[in-house]
Amino acid sequence: MFSSKEVIKLALETIDLEALSVKKLAEYVNEAFIKAVEVIHGSKGRVVVSGIGKSAVIAQKIVATFNSTGTPALFMHAADAIHGDLGMIQPDDTVILISKSGESPEIKVLIPFIKNMKNPIIAICGNEQSYLATHADIFVDSTVEKEACPNNLAPTTSTTAQLVMGDALAVCLLSLKGFSSRDFARYHPGGALGKKLYLRVADLTKQNEKPEVKDSSTIREVIYEISSKRLGATAVLDSTDQLCGIITDGDIRRMLENHESFAGLKAKDILSPNPKTIDDNELAIEALEQMRTYDITQLVVTKDGKYTGMVHLHDLLREGLI
Repeated sequence: MFSSKEVIKLALETIDLEALSVKKLAEYVNEAFIKAVEVIHGSKGRVVVSGIGKSAVIAQKIVATFNSTGTPALFMHAADAIHGDLGMIQPDDTVILISKSGESPEIKVLIPFIKNMKNPIIAICGNEQSYLATHADIFVDSTVEKEACPNNLAPTTSTTAQLVMGDALAVCLLSLKGFSSRDFARYHPGGALGKKLYLRVADLTKQNEKPEVKDSSTIREVIYEISSKRLGATAVLDSTDQLCGIITDGDIRRMLENHESFAGLKAKDILSPNPKTIDDNELAIEALEQMRTYDITQLVVTKDGKYTGMVHLHDLLREGLI
């Protein structure tokens, strides 16, 4: 059996080897890489990415990255391609073929058919002398010196290199397209990631009660408002309905500590002036950042300077933003 030290040693060697291989890829960001970016960016069609074996798995991930960053793409398995899936390729599409050796039988069979269709072929390959590298229109080098596998057989370092080159292409295209966080949100509407990019404060406040009292309200009225609206605080408005402060659970506790009786006290006597506010059109994630910055659990929400409600830390928890 392996000892713990042996396991750690092997794991660290794998990480170091892959890290060095990734760093070496910088040497392959050359004119061919630039040309690949130019061809994809200038294309009116999609990017069809294909491979076999582990390279096919990497191809699927690259397709997912392209699609989520504004470059329409689809995956075509190299084996299925020669059995009918070539019909996926349309006249304006660019084809990326991924292979470590560049000599896989399926890839070699596929290339002449794609050439007959006049689609540009970009090879992401680890063998510049291979059939794929020499027959592609553009060769993007992903050569690695050694697999992390002790037998130098299982695709490990090589697939990492393929993935990194695909990511590099995607990021360059993203920048050229001026792809913004709003665009990203449009393609990622689901889950916490999407919510961070589109969910606004107004979407949360409309689900909540709107606690408010006048500055002349009694402490009893204040306590009732905080308790009934269940947001841990209430806004305080003056006689013209302008926001003049906030009273939180903490303010109530401090009042009880400092006064033997609150019979004669009013809201204006215990409020905290200049409460932290946020516009209802701001992203909900910005509300979270403010709460973290000021170490508070709720923010007063305004629209055009007018009080509209309150957003609480619990709202952000409920939406999965924390």
